[in-house]
Amino acid sequence: MFDFVHRKKRIVQAILALAALPFLFWGIESYNSSDGGDYLALAAGEKIPRQEFEQALRNQQESMRATMGENFNDAMLENPELRSAVLEGLIQQRLLKHEAARVGLMVPDSQLIAVIQDISAFQEDGKFSKQRYEELLRGQGMNPRAFEARVRQEMMRQQLTDAYTGNGFVPVSVAERIMQLGGEKREISVVQVQPEQFLSQIKPDDAAIKSYYESHQAEFQLPEQVRVEYLVLSLDNLTKEQQVSTDEAIKYFEEHRSEFEQPEERRASHILITVSAAASDAEKAAARAKAEQLLIQVRQAPQNFAELAKQHSQDPGSAINGGDLGFFARGMMVKTFEDAVFQMKLDEISNLVETNHGFHIIKLSTIKPPKLVSFDEVKSQVEEELKKQKAGKIFGEMAEGFSNMVYEQSDSLQPAAEKFGLRIQQSEWIAKSAGTPPYFNNGRLLQAIFSEDALKNKRNTEAVETTPNTLVSARVLDHRPATTPPIAALRDKISELLARKGAAEAAIKSGREKLAQLQEGKNGIVAWGATQQVSRKEPQGLDNETLRAVFKAEVTKLPSYAGVENSQGGFTLIRVSRAIEPAPAEASERKTFARQLQQVHAQEELTSYLAGVRKQYDVTVRNEALEKK
Repeated sequence: MFDFVHRKKRIVQAILALAALPFLFWGIESYNSSDGGDYLALAAGEKIPRQEFEQALRNQQESMRATMGENFNDAMLENPELRSAVLEGLIQQRLLKHEAARVGLMVPDSQLIAVIQDISAFQEDGKFSKQRYEELLRGQGMNPRAFEARVRQEMMRQQLTDAYTGNGFVPVSVAERIMQLGGEKREISVVQVQPEQFLSQIKPDDAAIKSYYESHQAEFQLPEQVRVEYLVLSLDNLTKEQQVSTDEAIKYFEEHRSEFEQPEERRASHILITVSAAASDAEKAAARAKAEQLLIQVRQAPQNFAELAKQHSQDPGSAINGGDLGFFARGMMVKTFEDAVFQMKLDEISNLVETNHGFHIIKLSTIKPPKLVSFDEVKSQVEEELKKQKAGKIFGEMAEGFSNMVYEQSDSLQPAAEKFGLRIQQSEWIAKSAGTPPYFNNGRLLQAIFSEDALKNKRNTEAVETTPNTLVSARVLDHRPATTPPIAALRDKISELLARKGAAEAAIKSGREKLAQLQEGKNGIVAWGATQQVSRKEPQGLDNETLRAVFKAEVTKLPSYAGVENSQGGFTLIRVSRAIEPAPAEASERKTFARQLQQVHAQEELTSYLAGVRKQYDVTVRNEALEKK
């Protein structure tokens, strides 16, 4: 979908989404008010406080929930890679701010004022309201000076990145060559020479087994293990225990009816002719004239809207789909565009609609009316929400007491179990390096279980939050130190390992010998599989190495043969019987592909630039503090 916000307003979009306005002010104010005592990273000497990171994580949560809908799971935020990526984004912001200052970038007051005045949250009747601006900031404990400083910083950072995102260049000849390579096809047959064919022939002797055992001691070492008893205090479990009356549920539904109803949505397509808000009058007039000519063509043949969008729309995100923007509700698009769409009739073609991004020709294709719901339709959902709210209050009260009790009465879990009505459970053997879900794959809990106090003194661990709103405390029952089994216990396993290794070597040797014979012109050596056509875009299940070998094979004289070691430890023989050149692409297809390639190239350039900036500054990440507290 195209970016309805003007290029300059992407800056504001990064720090000001109307739906998340309260979070914005909390976050910005935290930059100035935090004492920095608990911080996660130092970037160019500047601390990134934990509260700022947690707010960014919450913003990411809302974004993922909006994008993924019912497929979103809060546990996704516990993914270490995602948490690191969010922190990396905050580090990147700090470094770009310093880099912008270093190279002397400036944002004139006039430009800053223009951007802020264009934010719809600060407008009344389509015009900027100074009173609304100050009241809205004041209501969130924020002042204009701090807010404007933050916007100015974002604009300076955007000046740095725009040089890369807006100026990707790929020669036409390169784009056409890549497009041609993507469309090339080869007709091939393959046969696999697999290790299983040779397995029965390999018989490792005692000397080979002993040698392997002695040189691979670490490979066979059994890790340190424990068995524990443990208690789980979980919001989910408390939720299941709650009761909700029908009267409570009906009252909640009436007070929150809008949360359960789906607003009207519309599906539209558009053709965009871009022009910058800062462009000259002559440039704007030229863009309007071009859009008007397209509008005439659309009105003459509305059935060709999608094709005209593919050929002429300058929105790369939607042009490839015939201008289709999908379904959207009010509040999801720029107001001017949105107002036009929600005033249109089905299948209507709009007049030119001007936004800060340019001129749009819009076609309304579908109207999805608002969906009203009755209490009976959402009764179970309402009851579940109320149960969660009740359980949340109870959990908040119990959590601190639970944590204190398992710590203060650390010689037994029984007192905490009796007070909070929890069942003491017992685990299987848990390895220090690789615990088991749902609780014993948590790094902090494993660290606590394998601590000296837990192992030697048999004391309860602290209450660890293994997942959001789930506390676990454990106590060690049995302990096994790391050991290496004797060779007698491992003889069969080592024999199998050596046999498979030898079989793989035999398969590869046999495959290479057959390939050499095929390339010498000998026939009847292997029984080829069925022919199939493959391309770089449609590999038909071939792995990258095999596909690379297919297209490296000589095609001036056919059939030709190639081979490659495969992921199963064997060898893949390939026969290329036909080379199929792609049909010439339409001019519109070449243009669209070149534009997409330029975008990819621009993103790669930006990524490279950001990596270079990171190397210029001192960055320290406190990985131990990054774990969820």
